[in-house]
Amino acid sequence: MFNFFVKEVEISIKMRNFAKNSKANLHINIMCNSVTPFKVFSGTKSQYLAEQICQDLGVELGKMNIQRFADGEFEVSFEESIRGCEVYLIQSTFPNCDNLMELLLMIDAAKRASAKSIIAVVPYFGWARQDRKDKPRVSIAAKLVADLLSTAGIDRLITMDLHADQIQGFFNVPVDHLYASSCFIPYIQSLKLEDLVIASPDVGGAKRANSYAKYLNTPLVLCHKQRAKANVVENMTIIGDVKDKDVILVDDMVDTAGTICKAANLMKENGARSVRALASHAIMSDPASQRIDESALTEMIFSNSIPMNKDCKKVTILSIANLFADTIRRVHENQSISSQYLIK
Repeated sequence: MFNFFVKEVEISIKMRNFAKNSKANLHINIMCNSVTPFKVFSGTKSQYLAEQICQDLGVELGKMNIQRFADGEFEVSFEESIRGCEVYLIQSTFPNCDNLMELLLMIDAAKRASAKSIIAVVPYFGWARQDRKDKPRVSIAAKLVADLLSTAGIDRLITMDLHADQIQGFFNVPVDHLYASSCFIPYIQSLKLEDLVIASPDVGGAKRANSYAKYLNTPLVLCHKQRAKANVVENMTIIGDVKDKDVILVDDMVDTAGTICKAANLMKENGARSVRALASHAIMSDPASQRIDESALTEMIFSNSIPMNKDCKKVTILSIANLFADTIRRVHENQSISSQYLIK
């Protein structure tokens, strides 16, 4: 009888220890799986870039469906569960307005599908040229777009080379502002130009061009322009020496290419050996391609923040997929992204 009682006690102790260990293992498993999973989705016009980013990240691009109606309206739906996920939505907001509207609907759909956090990845932040009230009775479109994204429900914005740095202040959520210089500078160095000069096509871009000049330890040249109206340059003069120099013009975007081509032609007329230009965003509205091909430019260098669908033999496209993939990885793992900045 006593032996039976002892065995019963031993069995009870073993069962209790087993239960404790099971709870401990369950707790460990929960802790191991508590890292928030992340998923990457893309709008229609940025899918080419999103696929490259996902390839660098080693993940699959999330499944989405964008159904379009006959009148131009469209509906966005996620074709997989995103409940409790960290969701990255990749979409540049270049014209037309469908790209911005797509992004807003993606954000709203993600919020309603119980995503844990929503990060808008906007390589090109459109409407950014309207960043201040420079005359009476005008809108500040950059602020309006920031409000739309915030109201839709983003928790963070990742973007690149804003037209004006102060646009970051239009948001009440964290903004990771990246710079295409981390792609452009290695390319410039690979050209091994003999007598390099960095130039800005206008005074407004002087700060950006000066950052390149300081990093590369080269002289800086400025162009002073006067506009007759939007996209029309009336007069331009050079401040600095370009004779027998290899000039690289630095800008954030090229729209109709009027300014950049006029600056390049003026540099050549003033004795420059060669003239190249680089810009983060290839808006390339007509007749930009024709102007670039007929200009004194040797090469026009862009990032692929916007799809380049125009035929222009002088254009070189550099990929920013690795830059954004590494930033997404660092944001997800709560790591610093300051090492991304060669220059600011």
